[in-house]
Amino acid sequence: MSIGSRWLVALAVLVSSQQALADINMPVGVTPISKEVYGLHMMIFWICCAIGAAVFGVMFYSMFKHRKSKGAKAADFHESTTVEIIWTAVPLFILIAMAIPAAKTLIAMEDTSDAEVTIKVTGYQWKWHYEYLDSGISFFSSLHPEHNAARQVGSGADVSQFENYLKEVDRELVLPVGKKVRFLHTSADVIHSWWVPALAVKKDAIPGFINENWALIEEPGVYRGKCTELCGRDHGFMPVVVRALPEDEYLAWVEENAPAPAITEADTAASQQVAAADEDADREWAMDELMAKGEGVYNTYCSSCHQANGEGLAGAFPAIAGSAIANGPHDAHISTVYVGVAGTAMASFAAQLSDVDMAAVLTYQRNAFGNTVGDTIQPSAIKALR
Repeated sequence: MSIGSRWLVALAVLVSSQQALADINMPVGVTPISKEVYGLHMMIFWICCAIGAAVFGVMFYSMFKHRKSKGAKAADFHESTTVEIIWTAVPLFILIAMAIPAAKTLIAMEDTSDAEVTIKVTGYQWKWHYEYLDSGISFFSSLHPEHNAARQVGSGADVSQFENYLKEVDRELVLPVGKKVRFLHTSADVIHSWWVPALAVKKDAIPGFINENWALIEEPGVYRGKCTELCGRDHGFMPVVVRALPEDEYLAWVEENAPAPAITEADTAASQQVAAADEDADREWAMDELMAKGEGVYNTYCSSCHQANGEGLAGAFPAIAGSAIANGPHDAHISTVYVGVAGTAMASFAAQLSDVDMAAVLTYQRNAFGNTVGDTIQPSAIKALR
């Protein structure tokens, strides 16, 4: 092999080694804070490497130089004040050198002033709710229905077909590039933790408290994370997906998704739209319509706990199949879904489901999984509770 070829091989090995290190190292990220965190991580890593090399170097040299086979004898001194001062002072200075930049970064992490976008993040078992406080947009983000169905025991799905298995959601959190985004974190039930490594954002969501942090994304793209607090049995199925868009695309998305303005006498088109929505809730829905819609709602909101087959999980989530609630009177069944059940994982879905969606999923539960009640629950019954 020629010298040139050897250099090429050596360069290829070096490049592959660097890539391997990058794959197992923490990500650099796409925000100023994430880059500061990465810089601190690498600085402290190399300081630890240097300390390790120095300590083990002295140890190995001492063992080799003063080994018994060369006639070395142990010293008989009791103590050395100078050495003790040195090995106390040197680590102190090293810690101070690391603490100063780390403290600056920690302070910067908490500085949410001058934010241009504010988003409230609320954790639920097991989904996220996002509220854009500046524009009024709000929605729930859950594990993608196809991934949720594939993960079920006995589904028989080929999970290799999914590029990001269990890391996709039905609705992504959309953020602008180049704008400071302030996050407000809380929870509606248990403690969650919202974490996106590429943004260097990780904050506990605690019921009754508001925690905050921020991010300024510098590059468009899709960034993934998850809940990192053990929030219950299905904790692992609570992903986070953030899509960062250039400012013009983000503004177009906001305009498209912003809620309609308040209705006035001059807003004829908007009034007609609202009237149509009211008509959907007021009209009598056929059984097949409710069943078809209810199946989709169930797979999105209910199957993660009660399972795709409605059998539930013994000791954790009650079965829908053969349930006394699903096969009993309307009022008790509606109350269970609309109000929730205190002291259990069954949360209220009043704010999560529309009148039509709630009526559809209730009807589906009463007539699926072997349940044969044979009746329907109409959206008007749910509307009357609002």
